[in-house]
Amino acid sequence: MDGAALRSALGGVLAALELELAPDQIALLLGYLDLLARWNRTYNLTAVREPEQMLTQHIADCLAVIKPLRRALGGHEAGRVLDVGSGGGLPGAIVAIVEPSTSVTCVDAVGKKAAFVQQVAAELSLRNLVALHARVEQLPAAAFDVVTSRAFSSLADFTSLTRGQLDPSGVWMAMKGRRPDDEIAQLSSNVEVFHVERLQVPGLAAERCLVWMRPAAKA
Repeated sequence: MDGAALRSALGGVLAALELELAPDQIALLLGYLDLLARWNRTYNLTAVREPEQMLTQHIADCLAVIKPLRRALGGHEAGRVLDVGSGGGLPGAIVAIVEPSTSVTCVDAVGKKAAFVQQVAAELSLRNLVALHARVEQLPAAAFDVVTSRAFSSLADFTSLTRGQLDPSGVWMAMKGRRPDDEIAQLSSNVEVFHVERLQVPGLAAERCLVWMRPAAKA
């Protein structure tokens, strides 16, 4: 699939998700896709090899969370998002492109993945995107509005490892496949699941959902 075909396919994804982006944002998404495909040949960032498959399985999958994320941020002009176990910047880099007023920090324990996100931020001039090479539990306490992950770990581990990064009024947004009822049942009593939201990813037949959580109110 050539560049024009990828641009057309991305346009179809955006239309299906009812997302309106500026031409420069569309160019940035395609630029990210190109960087991911090029780096992947050497650094094996993802098992998905072909750009058209990356567009569906990665880009579209992450674009599907944008509207729910906007709702969670409540229109904050300076929202803060932490993407844990970000890998190649998914969903963090996509969020940074689509939501330029949101500050996005991607953290990954694998150096080459954090280096890739740093390169994305530099080459695409994404001033709102930061990459950290670290284990999340070793980070200093912070106050992010939304802490997210995409297949990082179980919900119990995700919430326990990142509690120190979440603002008291913030929420966790876990990207999952099918509804993870077993994982939900294993959550600590100090974590409240307040919504499990089904997602429809254009071009993807597999199930997708968001598990929304927040610190449980103290009795």
